[in-house]
Amino acid sequence: MWIDEAVLEVHAGRGGNGVVSFRREKFVPRGGPDGGHGGDGGSVWLIASSRQNTLADFRYRPEYRAERGHHGEGSRKAGRRGVDLELAVPIGTLVKDAETEEVLGDLTEEDQRLLVAKGGVGGRGNTSFASAMNRAPRKSEPGAPGEERRLALELKLLADVGLVGFPNAGKSTFISRVSAARPKIADYPFTTLVPHLGVVSVSEEASFVLADVPGLIPGASEGAGLGDRFLRHLSRTGCLVYFVDVSEGSGREPDEDLKALRHEIEAYGGGMELKPAALGANKLDALVDGSRLDALERVANEMGLPIFSVSSATGEGCREMVQGLYRLLSGPNGSSGDRQR
Repeated sequence: MWIDEAVLEVHAGRGGNGVVSFRREKFVPRGGPDGGHGGDGGSVWLIASSRQNTLADFRYRPEYRAERGHHGEGSRKAGRRGVDLELAVPIGTLVKDAETEEVLGDLTEEDQRLLVAKGGVGGRGNTSFASAMNRAPRKSEPGAPGEERRLALELKLLADVGLVGFPNAGKSTFISRVSAARPKIADYPFTTLVPHLGVVSVSEEASFVLADVPGLIPGASEGAGLGDRFLRHLSRTGCLVYFVDVSEGSGREPDEDLKALRHEIEAYGGGMELKPAALGANKLDALVDGSRLDALERVANEMGLPIFSVSSATGEGCREMVQGLYRLLSGPNGSSGDRQR
């Protein structure tokens, strides 16, 4: 199951207690204090890993504890430090404090680490309290408690290009045509239930990552059909592609669909409306009335969108669209980052 949100509680380990102990050896008078310090408690870390692609593990196991520090011993022996707890999360995970909604970190790179709960400090043994005035202290410190936190995790896909469209617009067919991704494809709405990523090869040296999110419906920016959650995955993309079905069989007007999709992106906000964007006019193979495409192109020109006419089913125009999207990404207004692979 693909899960992109989770809430979990993390508990860092408590520090070990310091100990009161005195040196007792034959022929060694006035041995003095030799109580060791307690070890520090283990901390809790989140680590970004490409081997993870869902937050499901945290949904079904919401509480985690690091090891506590061991107590000190005599002969000045310090207690062992508690082992840190390292939790792997998918790359693209945003970490917030669930109580205050403070953003603690954004894990966007492989092996990036985030300390979310620091272990408690171990207590001092009585050796630390010896002085000229008190040569036999009977005092030690308990270990300090570790930090506890309730975390809210949100997974946002990292992709260069995001496809946005209504159900059955052909987005899944397109991503399967131009990449190795194999999403479910069928002739009924809402076939795609979870986002998919595919690596699109432009040449031997260049490629980009394409994201296909489930189809939107009007009101998606306000949460209709879980649309706000799906739109969130497009917030990190370098550019957007409005994918529109131009065939007569859709029962929809392509130019109105484009206006509606643009409205949902603008209503969602967060800067997505400022991203470079293009239009993908799909299902050319099923287009009979050319006036539908003409009306769509007029709206796209008014919005300043580059236009790519394609057929995901037959592959017509797909290669030209891939190359055009790469140029859009590499242009002055495209997202930053070197896409040479």
